Amino acid sequence: MPYLILVRHGESLWNKENRFTGWVDVPLTDKGREEARVAGELIKNTGIKIDVAYTSQLSRAIETLDIILRVLGQNIPVIKDYHLNERMYGDLQGLNKAETARIYGEEQVKLWRRSYDVRPPNGESLEDTQKRTVPFFKNTILLDITYYRKNVLVVAHGNSLRSIIMYLENISPKDIINLEVPTGVPIIYEMDEKGSVIKKLELKKLLL
Repeated sequence: MPYLILVRHGESLWNKENRFTGWVDVPLTDKGREEARVAGELIKNTGIKIDVAYTSQLSRAIETLDIILRVLGQNIPVIKDYHLNERMYGDLQGLNKAETARIYGEEQVKLWRRSYDVRPPNGESLEDTQKRTVPFFKNTILLDITYYRKNVLVVAHGNSLRSIIMYLENISPKDIINLEVPTGVPIIYEMDEKGSVIKKLELKKLLL
């Protein structure tokens, strides 16, 4: 059976500074590059050979993928597409998350960050994000898996991946608020010929 591997990019500069990033193109930190290297080692240790990779058009995801592929020693096709970009945080982009919570209240900021259908001011909700990520996933990535039987690596962002995981695991809008995707931790799905998940593996948990 083919595999789908999802990886959130390593720590970015604004992750480190606890700022809303969204579509702002900020670089990885040294810690983020190390997270990417470790993610590559974890994937390498599975013995899964990647056939094709997808990433967003933002440099923190692209660099994470580049580092992973160097570790794997694989030269494979890479598709960069804006549909996998992070959720657009609108007026919150660049703001410190703790300071924003002090101004608007922790509960409101949690809704902006984690809920399904609440938009931050002039930004995207997770529902909005899913309307671009899931059709792209179904029409391209899933086709590689189900029709061409390829092992696919996707390196993207916390919310673009949350929206895809929500679809893959049939997570409800109520429960998605509890899902956090950590940086640099590979999530592996074994898929069947219809595009359904057979089993899920989170490699970091195997090392504990």
